[in-house]
Amino acid sequence: MDHRAIRHGADGMIALRLLLPLIAFLAMLAPQPAAAWGEFGHRTTGEIAWANVQPQTRAGIFDLVKASSQLGTPDCAIRTLADASYWPDCLRRDGWRWGYTFAWHYRTAPICEAYNPRANCSGGNCILAQIERNQRILADESLPANVRLEAMAFLVHFIGDVHMPLHSGDKDDRGGNDRAAQYGIVPGLNLHWVWDGPLAERAITDTRDNVVRRYTAEERAALGGGDSAEWGRESWSIAREIVYPNAFEVDDACGQELPDSTVLTQRAIVAAAPVANRRIRQAGIRMAEYLDAAFAPGPLPEPAR
Repeated sequence: MDHRAIRHGADGMIALRLLLPLIAFLAMLAPQPAAAWGEFGHRTTGEIAWANVQPQTRAGIFDLVKASSQLGTPDCAIRTLADASYWPDCLRRDGWRWGYTFAWHYRTAPICEAYNPRANCSGGNCILAQIERNQRILADESLPANVRLEAMAFLVHFIGDVHMPLHSGDKDDRGGNDRAAQYGIVPGLNLHWVWDGPLAERAITDTRDNVVRRYTAEERAALGGGDSAEWGRESWSIAREIVYPNAFEVDDACGQELPDSTVLTQRAIVAAAPVANRRIRQAGIRMAEYLDAAFAPGPLPEPAR
């Protein structure tokens, strides 16, 4: 037997084992269908909300999740608020059943035109309308528990979605999905997925800022407030003023045509991460506020317009 062949074969196996973590990491970053913040980001917003809701809200959520089996989604069970925050994206595997909800995840508006919160939402089929609708369903105690649980999952997920800038503003590129983007040395992504995945994960895991915690009253006042239309306008403005100029290193994304691809430099990533961090924290705190309002006694106030 050729001992050199044995040695080379062993060396090859060792090299393969060393490469497997990198291969798995790159596979994890491969482009996916548009889904703001990805699973990790959505679950994090739910965890932030859970840490900041009132005791009566926690009790109400505990009661509702008991109806998870009645949703008819055994592969997408809801046991916690974090599960609920991701549930509407989990449903994408069953488009034949849930496809009518997919347009509810966004309401993109051109960043180079005046913002109009009432455009692109025919029949309430957009994220702004569905946030308000599902909060009202959740608050209606006359409805069955499974109906309210479904509404809660859509509500908290869409609050996460609307805080992702590219679900509210774009430059004729389907929320950045049509703009190829390399994240540092990681190729094969698009601008939307960069903000969904690696950039959000970097922002969340920054050890200088523990995002999942009980926030002070002062912090909640600074991060909370507003309604879906205001949050959408904020995200649209961030897409216009930060996301596109940052990714393409231009001062004004509307004053010129942008290329179909870009490479996010380390400088661009470092500059964008705090923006993503703040949007995730805002989503969690505002989610807590909307849940507290839904589980509080009495009717919901009319949203400001």
